[in-house]
Amino acid sequence: MFKHIVMWDLRGESPEEKAEAVQLLKRKFESLRGQIPGLLHLEVGVDSSRIAYACDVVLYSEFDSQASLDGYATHPAHLRVREELGDLRIARHQVDYAME
Repeated sequence: MFKHIVMWDLRGESPEEKAEAVQLLKRKFESLRGQIPGLLHLEVGVDSSRIAYACDVVLYSEFDSQASLDGYATHPAHLRVREELGDLRIARHQVDYAME
């Protein structure tokens, strides 16, 4: 099993705009469930700590193989979500690793 974790900081001129961006990202990524071969689990978490150094959103996903994770990166549904989200992100952090 392979895990793919991504954390984002998102744009927003006001707390309301940032909250809208967070919910949009959450909905778009959750829409990928059932569309990506080998994607076993996907969840999107929204930060509740509100501390200055915390990211706004985290994506936690599990894939059945490295090939499935690699395929996700170029899958049309994933590319569509990335395009629809445009430049919402300020920063992005990612970790991929194999479970042994």
